[in-house]
Parts: sequence; structure tokens; C-alpha cells
Amino acid sequence: MSFEASLGLLLAITEHIIRTAGNRGTKAYRNGTMTSTESLRKYGKAPFNVAVIHGGPGASGEMAPVARELASGCGVLEPIQAAASLEGQAEELKAVLENDADPPVILIGFSWGAWLSFVVAANYPAIAKKLILVGSGPYEEKHAAGIQETRLNRLSEAERTEVKSLITVLDNPVAEDRNSAFARLGALFSKADAYDPIMYESEAIDCQADIFQSVWADAAELRRSGELLRLGKRIKCPVVAIHGDYDPHPAEGVQKPLSAILRSFRFILLKNCGHKPWIEREAKQEFFRTLKEALR
Repeated sequence: MSFEASLGLLLAITEHIIRTAGNRGTKAYRNGTMTSTESLRKYGKAPFNVAVIHGGPGASGEMAPVARELASGCGVLEPIQAAASLEGQAEELKAVLENDADPPVILIGFSWGAWLSFVVAANYPAIAKKLILVGSGPYEEKHAAGIQETRLNRLSEAERTEVKSLITVLDNPVAEDRNSAFARLGALFSKADAYDPIMYESEAIDCQADIFQSVWADAAELRRSGELLRLGKRIKCPVVAIHGDYDPHPAEGVQKPLSAILRSFRFILLKNCGHKPWIEREAKQEFFRTLKEALR
């Protein structure tokens, strides 16, 4: 595994590793208005016309706090993506929305989930009523070059040295302490991605490195080839992007390309906000206010 690939993998599973290491199963349970199965969580009451799409790929379950916040006003689906290819995840999401939602649906995609929602809206326009992209990755290769450098620069010299040491452990498939190395790296990169985070309990069902590796290879090629951005020409619904000003993914890598290609696009930059707005002390309230306004 290359240094850059290791960084990407660890950032995808950041704060979930400690609680999910060694737990490869999924659980079905009830909690208030939320019900869950192996492939889908439901919040609120039907009709289900909003869906939150998790990041990663492979970091399923992380959108639960957002879904719960919205559920008092609408029915919300939280699909759990398990397919091991980009095409497979797009078809998987399409099937869930057709079977369990009331299309057209408002898709709220976070990080990788923003890209997946973008692809689904382009390929199946009848499904999407609106796209809301939260903390999306950049849509052109040129804007992605500095992401890892930004993250590493936010760590101390000792922490950067530790990152390299931990990745050496992860590169060894027979190392006995790989899980603890994952956990420590997750903590380091959580620090780099967040501006002023609120401590919270992870909502993840599972984090699967194999899904990340296979799906991300497809996604990276889609962006490199320019096809990801070209898909925007086929999107018919309005698109709103919500982005933190402290997010290592550069805001201009979302705002500029999408402004030039989408028919209806609005970009909202949140102050003092990292990659995951709903955990940010200073931005959480404004994020949910903005998000609820965008649902109208």
C-alpha cells in the first residue's frame, strides 16, 4: 500500500476504527423512530423522500446524527453501501431508492457520498429531486493535489513521524498490532480534518477497507479522466454544496467546476468548519439551519 493510498484509506475510516475493529457484522435494531436492517436505516415516518449517503467508501453508518436531526420533519433513509465497485454502489443506491423511498428524492451526500449521489443523479435523473453535497471532494484532479499536504501540515513534526511509522505497520499484512495502528492513525487524522470538534459516540455499523480500496480506484479514475465532472451536464435537478472553510478538500475544487457545468447550483461556505460539519462546535447549528432550509 502506498503512503498516499494509506492516508486515503485511514481518512475514510477515521473515528470509527476503535469501535468497529474486529466487528465485521451488521446489526438490526430499533431506537426511537429509527429502524435498521443490514442494508438500510429508516428514520421518521413515510413517505421517505430524503436520503443521507455516507462517505468512505466503506465508512457506513456515519450519517446517523444528520438523519436523526432531520427525521422530525420528514422521512429519512440511510442506505448502507456494500458493493465493491463504483458501478455496483450506484446500482445498489438506485435500487434502495426505488424500493424504499418515494422518488424523486433529495439526496444528501457526504464526502464520497457526495460523488456517489452526483453519479446517481446524472445516470438516473428521475430519482433525484435535489442534490445536497456536504464536504465533497474536488471534481478535478488539479484541485486534489494539496489535500494530503494540508492534512500533514496540521500535525506536529512528531505526529508526522508517527504517521509514517504507523503506515509501515499497516503495510505489513502479518503485523499483530495493525488494528491499534489503524486506531491511532484515525485519531491523528481526525485532528487534522476538524476545526473544533464536539466529542461524540461513533454511529458506524461497519468500516470495510476492501470496499474502500476497490471503489476508490474506480472513483479516482472517474475524476482523473474528467468523466466525473462531465456527468454534471446530465444532472437536471438543483444542486447545493455545503462546505467547511477548514475542510482540507479545497472549496474552490467544488465551487468553480460545478458552477461552470450545472444548470442550477448554489455554494455555501461555513465559517470555522472542518470536513464533517455536524461535529463542529462553532458550525453545527448553522449547518443544520442551512441544511433544513435547502430541503424546502
